[in-house]
Amino acid sequence: MAFKQIIDSKKVTALLAVFMLVGTNTLMAQATAAAQAEKPGVNWLSVGFYVLLFFIACISIAVIGKVLKVYDLSQQIQGKKGIQWNNIMAIICLVFLVFGLAGAYWDFTEHGTKTLPAAASEHGVKIDAMFFTTSIITMFVAVVTQILLFTFLFRYKHSDKRRAYYLPHNNTIEKVWTIIPAIVLTVLVIFGFFTWQEVENSAEVAGKPSINIDITGKQFSWDIRYAGTDNVLGKKNFKLIVGSNKLGLDFKDKNGLDDLLADTLVLPVNKTIRLNIFAQDVIHSVYMPHFRVQQNAVPGLPTFFKFKPTLTTEQMRAKTENPEFEYTLYCNKICGASHYNMQKVVRVVTEGEYNQWITKQKLYLSPQLRTELKMASADQNQGITQKLALNN
Repeated sequence: MAFKQIIDSKKVTALLAVFMLVGTNTLMAQATAAAQAEKPGVNWLSVGFYVLLFFIACISIAVIGKVLKVYDLSQQIQGKKGIQWNNIMAIICLVFLVFGLAGAYWDFTEHGTKTLPAAASEHGVKIDAMFFTTSIITMFVAVVTQILLFTFLFRYKHSDKRRAYYLPHNNTIEKVWTIIPAIVLTVLVIFGFFTWQEVENSAEVAGKPSINIDITGKQFSWDIRYAGTDNVLGKKNFKLIVGSNKLGLDFKDKNGLDDLLADTLVLPVNKTIRLNIFAQDVIHSVYMPHFRVQQNAVPGLPTFFKFKPTLTTEQMRAKTENPEFEYTLYCNKICGASHYNMQKVVRVVTEGEYNQWITKQKLYLSPQLRTELKMASADQNQGITQKLALNN
């Protein structure tokens, strides 16, 4: 009788603890909501609140578990059958499966429509095909295995009337679950290898040279330079970065005399583009999602990416039914506090429109830069003269 009273007191104490925790949680939520209401424009809670909420949830679950454990022991002491934990866990597994499948279906229907539109580059179509094939196979395997896993847990839950069959080894099963995945993965790897090899192919096609464009990332902007009529970009030297020569062009290389500076990345449709990618300070990343283009910009390590845009900006506006649509160049590396500012408009136009646009761009070697270079040269010559005079 005394033991039963102790158990009952434990139950009451545990229940009171649960109610106190739930009440405290509710009051905290109300206080936080009131605080947020007093601060218009703030729609998030502090990290500390969520940490505290997590600990409260953990303590609540632990208390409930202890209450159930005490109840189970009291039932056994009274000679009654305790809680059937195996049945409860089996039902939980089945419920988890149903809710998991429902959640997966909701995720596909809700977020599946938020994927990017059709690729706007030649290689992007192949990248999408590879991604789609891999996704379908992995999703099929995941759904089937999860259904089998949780169904078996429910169907073959522990029973005193049945013992599990011990299967130490089976060659047939081993072959099936080894060979089939190996074949599927081999096909995917080969498919991906040839696709990536084609994407990274740097060879120039005879009679169809790539359009050379130089993209340089720095905190927190992109500088764009086009090759002139010779389609050859002039060499750069970071030691020459000063004043108006913000890219450090070395004008001893005559190929740089006709290079052009642009504010917008304009590309002709159905022409191969070679992006020569540089960084002046930290690692950045050239990212143009609609073209399925991404390549790191690493200081001291020039990289490049070749692709061919297949849809003009106007065609994509019609396709997306968005008259204000613009392709965008982003930085896909968190490179500092103003990382979000590293954006450039990318415009794909017809070849005729591109030829008209390129003739209107200003030379990188501007009159101001010419003046600065002459002054720098004069100062250098004066310094040499003074040095020679001191030596004499």
